[in-house]
Amino acid sequence: MSRGIAVVSGGLDSVTMLYSLLAQDDIEVVSFNYGQRHAKELDQARLITSHLGIPHRIIGIRSFGEAIAHGSSSLVNTDTEVPEGSYDDENMKATVVPNRNMVMLSMAAGVAIASKAQFVATAVHAGDHAIYPDCRPDFMRKLSQAIKSGNEGFIDPGFFIRTPFIYQTKTDIASLAGRLSVPIELTWSCYKGGEKHCGRCGTCVERLEAIHNAGVTDRTPYADTEFWKTAVNK
Repeated sequence: MSRGIAVVSGGLDSVTMLYSLLAQDDIEVVSFNYGQRHAKELDQARLITSHLGIPHRIIGIRSFGEAIAHGSSSLVNTDTEVPEGSYDDENMKATVVPNRNMVMLSMAAGVAIASKAQFVATAVHAGDHAIYPDCRPDFMRKLSQAIKSGNEGFIDPGFFIRTPFIYQTKTDIASLAGRLSVPIELTWSCYKGGEKHCGRCGTCVERLEAIHNAGVTDRTPYADTEFWKTAVNK
């Protein structure tokens, strides 16, 4: 059994990853508060890790989000609308938080080194590759090498960034969530961060389509349960 630090936002992907890792590894969880408008995801991460009885830290980097809030990312710039519709290239571009994975994975690696852990795990998947450069396999390989180089003599020599979903689709992840009995209704994906999932933003549409295609039961309450069908067929 290896020890690892899992970066868990509270979303479907990272929570499913957490459930899969717990079957074989000793896991601690870190989440990040970077001033995201959908900070409700952190409440769900806290709820799920408490239910599982595993260590969970929320690392505060709100000042990072504030420093880039004047940019175009709708996740930290509240003057910018979260786009609705299918999770196509233009919608995805509006949700890019510059250097987010670099910052989070570097910090998670620091926690891993202090905890004598062998890996950091992140739930990036194949659907992220087109627009998010910090979700691509090449970036993960290079960042893993940089972390090892920058911590030589202190880090486990076999350290790596674990990316179990990097060649899998969102539907693949939803299917695994079903097989692992992940409480999908407790995960949070919506970028608008309201009382319930809006069902209309890009990440809600992606989530609803994937869960439908996987044939998995979803008890999540949505404000709109039909919009996604039109959005993905345009």
